[in-house]
Amino acid sequence: MKYIESLREGERINEIYLCKVKQSALTKAGKPYDNLILQDKTGTLDAKIWEPGSVGIDEFDSLDYIAVMGDITSFQGNLQLNVKRVRKVQEGEYDPKDYLPVSKKNIDEMYTELLGLIASVKHPYLKKLLESFFVEDKDFEKRFKFHSAAKSVHHGFVGGLLEHTLSVTKNCDYFAETYPILNRDLIVSAAIFHDIGKLEELSTFPENDYTDEGQLLGHIMIGAEMVGERIRTIPGFPKGTANELKHCILAHHGELEYGSPKKPALAEALALSFADNIDAKMETIREIFASVPENNLEWQGYNRLLESNIRRSGRES
Repeated sequence: MKYIESLREGERINEIYLCKVKQSALTKAGKPYDNLILQDKTGTLDAKIWEPGSVGIDEFDSLDYIAVMGDITSFQGNLQLNVKRVRKVQEGEYDPKDYLPVSKKNIDEMYTELLGLIASVKHPYLKKLLESFFVEDKDFEKRFKFHSAAKSVHHGFVGGLLEHTLSVTKNCDYFAETYPILNRDLIVSAAIFHDIGKLEELSTFPENDYTDEGQLLGHIMIGAEMVGERIRTIPGFPKGTANELKHCILAHHGELEYGSPKKPALAEALALSFADNIDAKMETIREIFASVPENNLEWQGYNRLLESNIRRSGRES
């Protein structure tokens, strides 16, 4: 595959890209044309179809994956594709990871590590509940591996939900070892479940936008309901354990003003809220610094999540 960042003026290409935007427009002479924005994981490319509806120009919409043949030109200093032929491609002709932001960590390895943490849970009912989602439900596994953890704030990429969940769970595992007051099985289980509502709050890539359910309910309520529904399918699941687990999910944002329906009333809920906050903020900083050279100590501007202006630390020997 020829990625967008490697394209050069004068090339003729025949590649598959994600059509991020498709808009109909008119030239100054009143002739219709289509304006496109094509995307892969390396960037975006402006494209034009000057004769829509002509032979070789098939029907497609925004957010379709399309095979395009055309010439790379330059317009006002930017590359542009003049499309000669285009068709909508079918699932299996492309790998979505080539076109979308994706975790830099190995997704299958992260999921295997998460399964190891699930296997370490000793409470029989919590373990059964975890396995019913992450081991036995293959459709859930596929969705969980692919989903993001946010639209834009942090972990907004393929595998982001898994990466965030694993980091939060490992933080909670550390807390349980450091602070014996914590019930390890409860806090580890709550950490693994804390953001599963994101599967319904956000649509899948390439949209990765808030769903109607997400706007109305939010991932915290959705996640608690998902867990509650599955608990009711497990005969004999202890009511007290169920309530404590759901409380941890409901309180994991820590404060009412941050979207939690309940403030933490259990030590495990409090520790989970800290673990979630740590990972969200550290990933936010990582994403900010990703495009900042290590020797650049310039201030990066105010960040809403961090509530501060930040910069890199020095690397003096």
